[in-house]
Amino acid sequence: MRSHENEAFTLSRNTHAVMVPSGDAIELQAGLSGFITQALGGSFTLYIEGNLYRLSGENADAIGKQALTPPALPPGATEEDIKSLAWQQMRSCYDPEIPIDIVELGLVYECEVAANDDGTRTLAVKMTLTAPGCGMGDVLVQDVKEKLEIIPTVAKADVELVFDPPWNQSMMSEAARLQTGMM
Repeated sequence: MRSHENEAFTLSRNTHAVMVPSGDAIELQAGLSGFITQALGGSFTLYIEGNLYRLSGENADAIGKQALTPPALPPGATEEDIKSLAWQQMRSCYDPEIPIDIVELGLVYECEVAANDDGTRTLAVKMTLTAPGCGMGDVLVQDVKEKLEIIPTVAKADVELVFDPPWNQSMMSEAARLQTGMM
Protein backbone atom coordinates (compact mmCIF):
# COMPACT_ATOMS: atom_id res chain seq x y z
CA MET A 1 0.00 0.00 0.00
CA ARG A 2 1.41 3.37 -0.99
CA SER A 3 -1.18 5.63 0.57
CA HIS A 4 1.42 8.22 1.62
CA GLU A 5 3.10 8.55 -1.80
CA ASN A 6 4.16 12.14 -2.50
CA GLU A 7 2.72 13.32 0.82
CA ALA A 8 4.55 16.35 2.20
CA PHE A 9 6.09 16.20 5.68
CA THR A 10 8.31 18.20 8.02
CA LEU A 11 10.56 16.32 10.44
CA SER A 12 9.40 16.88 14.00
CA ARG A 13 12.70 15.74 15.51
CA ASN A 14 16.23 14.73 14.55
CA THR A 15 16.16 11.17 13.26
CA HIS A 16 18.44 8.52 11.83
CA ALA A 17 17.99 7.58 8.17
CA VAL A 18 19.96 5.94 5.39
CA MET A 19 20.88 7.58 2.07
CA VAL A 20 19.58 5.81 -1.03
CA PRO A 21 21.27 4.18 -2.94
CA SER A 22 24.65 4.49 -1.14
CA GLY A 23 23.43 3.02 2.17
CA ASP A 24 25.27 5.68 4.19
CA ALA A 25 23.79 6.40 7.64
CA ILE A 26 22.86 10.03 8.28
CA GLU A 27 21.05 12.06 10.91
CA LEU A 28 18.31 14.21 9.43
CA GLN A 29 17.62 17.42 11.32
CA ALA A 30 14.28 18.52 12.75
CA GLY A 31 12.53 21.05 10.54
CA LEU A 32 13.62 19.55 7.20
CA SER A 33 10.73 19.25 4.76
CA GLY A 34 10.21 16.88 1.88
CA PHE A 35 7.94 14.28 0.36
CA ILE A 36 7.27 10.62 1.08
CA THR A 37 7.93 8.85 -2.24
CA GLN A 38 7.29 5.31 -1.01
CA ALA A 39 5.58 3.98 2.11
CA LEU A 40 5.76 0.20 2.04
CA GLY A 41 6.32 -2.45 4.68
CA GLY A 42 6.51 0.03 7.53
CA SER A 43 9.49 1.95 6.16
CA PHE A 44 9.47 5.15 4.15
CA THR A 45 11.49 6.53 1.26
CA LEU A 46 11.83 10.28 1.69
CA TYR A 47 12.76 12.91 -0.88
CA ILE A 48 14.51 15.84 0.81
CA GLU A 49 16.44 18.59 -1.01
CA GLY A 50 17.15 16.44 -4.09
CA ASN A 51 18.19 13.29 -2.19
CA LEU A 52 16.45 10.05 -1.22
CA TYR A 53 16.55 8.59 2.28
CA ARG A 54 15.12 5.43 3.85
CA LEU A 55 13.42 5.99 7.20
CA SER A 56 12.77 2.84 9.23
CA GLY A 57 9.37 2.28 10.76
CA GLU A 58 10.73 2.71 14.27
CA ASN A 59 11.27 6.39 13.43
CA ALA A 60 7.91 6.89 11.67
CA ASP A 61 6.78 9.32 14.37
CA ALA A 62 9.37 11.84 13.08
CA ILE A 63 7.17 12.30 9.99
CA GLY A 64 3.87 11.97 11.85
CA LYS A 65 3.22 8.30 11.04
CA GLN A 66 2.51 5.25 13.20
CA ALA A 67 4.98 2.38 13.48
CA LEU A 68 3.76 -1.07 12.51
CA THR A 69 2.58 -3.36 15.29
CA PRO A 70 4.55 -6.59 15.80
CA PRO A 71 3.02 -9.77 14.36
CA ALA A 72 1.10 -12.20 16.57
CA LEU A 73 1.27 -15.97 16.82
CA PRO A 74 -1.45 -18.36 17.98
CA PRO A 75 -0.78 -20.21 21.26
CA GLY A 76 1.28 -23.35 20.68
CA ALA A 77 2.62 -22.16 17.34
CA THR A 78 4.67 -24.73 15.43
CA GLU A 79 7.88 -24.26 13.47
CA GLU A 80 5.73 -24.24 10.31
CA ASP A 81 3.66 -21.38 11.79
CA ILE A 82 6.89 -19.49 12.48
CA LYS A 83 8.19 -20.15 8.96
CA SER A 84 4.93 -18.97 7.42
CA LEU A 85 4.99 -15.78 9.50
CA ALA A 86 8.68 -15.27 8.63
CA TRP A 87 7.86 -15.33 4.90
CA GLN A 88 4.96 -12.94 5.57
CA GLN A 89 7.31 -10.58 7.42
CA MET A 90 9.85 -10.70 4.58
CA ARG A 91 7.06 -9.71 2.19
CA SER A 92 7.01 -6.42 4.12
CA CYS A 93 10.65 -5.69 3.20
CA TYR A 94 11.06 -3.45 0.17
CA ASP A 95 13.95 -2.11 -1.81
CA PRO A 96 13.77 1.67 -1.27
CA GLU A 97 13.89 2.26 -5.02
CA ILE A 98 11.62 -0.54 -6.28
CA PRO A 99 8.03 -0.80 -4.97
CA ILE A 100 8.12 -4.61 -4.95
CA ASP A 101 8.84 -6.73 -1.87
CA ILE A 102 12.03 -8.80 -1.72
CA VAL A 103 10.14 -12.12 -1.84
CA GLU A 104 8.36 -11.20 -5.08
CA LEU A 105 11.68 -9.91 -6.47
CA GLY A 106 13.12 -13.39 -5.83
CA LEU A 107 15.81 -12.12 -3.47
CA VAL A 108 15.08 -14.63 -0.66
CA TYR A 109 16.54 -18.04 -1.41
CA GLU A 110 15.92 -19.86 1.85
CA CYS A 111 14.28 -19.56 5.27
CA GLU A 112 14.77 -22.29 7.86
CA VAL A 113 13.44 -22.50 11.43
CA ALA A 114 15.28 -24.31 14.21
CA ALA A 115 13.79 -24.96 17.65
CA ASN A 116 16.07 -24.10 20.58
CA ASP A 117 16.17 -25.99 23.90
CA ASP A 118 14.67 -23.01 25.76
CA GLY A 119 11.52 -22.91 23.59
CA THR A 120 12.72 -20.08 21.36
CA ARG A 121 13.50 -20.38 17.67
CA THR A 122 16.39 -19.35 15.45
CA LEU A 123 15.78 -18.42 11.83
CA ALA A 124 18.37 -18.86 9.08
CA VAL A 125 17.76 -16.85 5.90
CA LYS A 126 19.80 -16.73 2.70
CA MET A 127 19.10 -13.79 0.44
CA THR A 128 20.73 -11.88 -2.36
CA LEU A 129 20.56 -8.49 -4.09
CA THR A 130 19.58 -7.50 -7.61
CA ALA A 131 23.16 -6.24 -8.05
CA PRO A 132 26.20 -7.36 -5.96
CA GLY A 133 27.48 -3.78 -5.57
CA CYS A 134 24.17 -2.39 -4.26
CA GLY A 135 24.88 0.06 -1.44
CA MET A 136 21.56 -0.82 0.20
CA GLY A 137 22.54 -4.47 0.82
CA ASP A 138 23.37 -4.05 4.51
CA VAL A 139 20.22 -1.95 4.98
CA LEU A 140 17.99 -4.62 3.43
CA VAL A 141 19.67 -7.37 5.48
CA GLN A 142 19.11 -5.35 8.66
CA ASP A 143 15.46 -4.71 7.71
CA VAL A 144 14.89 -8.45 7.24
CA LYS A 145 16.66 -9.26 10.53
CA GLU A 146 14.62 -6.69 12.49
CA LYS A 147 11.30 -7.83 11.02
CA LEU A 148 12.08 -11.47 11.76
CA GLU A 149 13.34 -10.88 15.30
CA ILE A 150 10.07 -9.20 16.35
CA ILE A 151 8.20 -12.46 15.70
CA PRO A 152 7.21 -13.90 19.09
CA THR A 153 9.53 -16.77 20.19
CA VAL A 154 12.23 -15.89 17.62
CA ALA A 155 15.41 -15.30 19.61
CA LYS A 156 17.69 -14.73 16.63
CA ALA A 157 17.58 -14.35 12.87
CA ASP A 158 20.77 -15.08 10.96
CA VAL A 159 20.43 -13.34 7.60
CA GLU A 160 23.20 -14.24 5.18
CA LEU A 161 23.81 -12.29 1.99
CA VAL A 162 24.84 -14.69 -0.80
CA PHE A 163 25.56 -14.19 -4.50
CA ASP A 164 25.43 -17.79 -5.67
CA PRO A 165 23.33 -18.33 -7.59
CA PRO A 166 23.46 -14.81 -8.99
CA TRP A 167 20.09 -13.08 -9.10
CA ASN A 168 18.43 -12.61 -12.47
CA GLN A 169 15.04 -11.37 -13.63
CA SER A 170 13.69 -14.91 -14.09
CA MET A 171 13.72 -15.26 -10.27
CA MET A 172 11.00 -12.60 -9.96
CA SER A 173 7.41 -13.71 -9.55
CA GLU A 174 5.14 -13.30 -12.53
CA ALA A 175 3.33 -10.47 -10.72
CA ALA A 176 6.66 -8.66 -10.11
CA ARG A 177 7.69 -9.06 -13.75
CA LEU A 178 4.31 -7.68 -14.84
CA GLN A 179 4.58 -4.73 -12.45
CA THR A 180 8.07 -3.82 -13.70
CA GLY A 181 7.28 -4.48 -17.36
CA MET A 182 9.83 -7.30 -17.58
CA MET A 183 7.53 -9.93 -19.11
